[in-house]
Amino acid sequence: MTAPASLAGKRITVMGLGRFGGGSGVARWLVGQGASVLVTDLKPADKLAEPIEEVRDLLATGRFALRLGEHREDDFTTTDLIIANPAVPAPWDNRFLAAARAARVPITTEIGLLVERLPARERTIGITGTVGKSTTTAMIAHALSAAGETVHLGGNIGGSLLDRLPDIRPQHRVVLELSSFMLHWLGETQRWSPHIAVATNIAENHLDWHGNMDHYIASKQNLLRFQTSSDIAVLGSSLPHWAPATPARTILAGEPPFPHPLAVPGRHNRINAAVAAAVVSAARPDLPPTAIHAALAAFPGLPHRLALCARPAGRLCYNDSKATTPEATLQAITALAEAASNRTDHLHLIVGGYDKHADLSALAHLAPRLAGLYCIGDTGPAIAAAARAQSPAAHVVNVRTLPEAVAAIWPRTQPGHAIVLSPGCASWDHYPNYEHRGDDFVRCVRDLAPESAS
Repeated sequence: MTAPASLAGKRITVMGLGRFGGGSGVARWLVGQGASVLVTDLKPADKLAEPIEEVRDLLATGRFALRLGEHREDDFTTTDLIIANPAVPAPWDNRFLAAARAARVPITTEIGLLVERLPARERTIGITGTVGKSTTTAMIAHALSAAGETVHLGGNIGGSLLDRLPDIRPQHRVVLELSSFMLHWLGETQRWSPHIAVATNIAENHLDWHGNMDHYIASKQNLLRFQTSSDIAVLGSSLPHWAPATPARTILAGEPPFPHPLAVPGRHNRINAAVAAAVVSAARPDLPPTAIHAALAAFPGLPHRLALCARPAGRLCYNDSKATTPEATLQAITALAEAASNRTDHLHLIVGGYDKHADLSALAHLAPRLAGLYCIGDTGPAIAAAARAQSPAAHVVNVRTLPEAVAAIWPRTQPGHAIVLSPGCASWDHYPNYEHRGDDFVRCVRDLAPESAS
């Protein structure tokens, strides 16, 4: 069942405020549309203090309420619409969502509300992948903006576009980074794919949510599944076998990598740029390749993506908190090695974090190549144990927190060494998101020496 076109006067249940306020933005937009909104979350109020503050002013409207510490089945069966937080665990087995389906109550998500209301699907570009999708998304938006287009960047990057819907015109470009969670729901509820679908690569990730790799891949392929023969799919060079998943015209990109110098380091970014160039060329075939290349060469990079953030007493500190998979960490180490004549013995690497049940052995294998491997968070003990078992002579330290890791690293560094946060894991054990983790790292390393700020 589909959501009602007009939300004014409708009763809407938002499932999941979330510790990080995931439901607060959509709740605010819904109240602004004239709906009566109930946000329900299994966590009690004392675990949700920060997101509750974000919506406290809505309580005065008389059209907003919170139910915390429990879900009630009738909130899901006697309402007009349910907005599920995309990250609700195992939504296919959730008894409250099952009750809503049995009662024929439509279910959607924030991204579902958005794509239903975009003025021109043929102006949408959607990007997914395991590694590099944020940078590729930002590169595409940057190059299209440089070509004079009005670009609205959203999805998993840039925040919700719901509030900006009145400003999105049919001739504007909408560029969306789409996670596997979002794509699972889009496949279930909207059966929607963008006009230009971009898949960078695929590797093991989020198996704690998906349960197995087949489900993860199937969710990612929803990006392609509902395209038509008049659409375009740009696939990373490792994904030619995905072409049968779409009737669209397919383009393979990424190899060879982008041939021109970039402001961001590493071969992986040259691969990202090659994919972005193919997308921009497909979207704007009138643009000369030289214009696309110049725009991508000037792309400044994104925060928390291998960003040089401090230089304390001649040490280089890199914030790569966005590296939430082992593959992303390996790419970071490769990029830094390229910049140092293929050396890695000057790198002090911080890894670990929330356990997504991914295979983290690649992080442990890095230990003998580094000046030190420092393991933090929930996955830290397992990574450290594996590294020590494989490489007893390597310098491996297991600590609980990021500040403790920086404190352990500093006495072992010398000018020319690098302190690198590239965790290979999500941040949710200790931080609301990777941005908070990266900000904490920047604070720690900038406190190391007076001349630390880069």
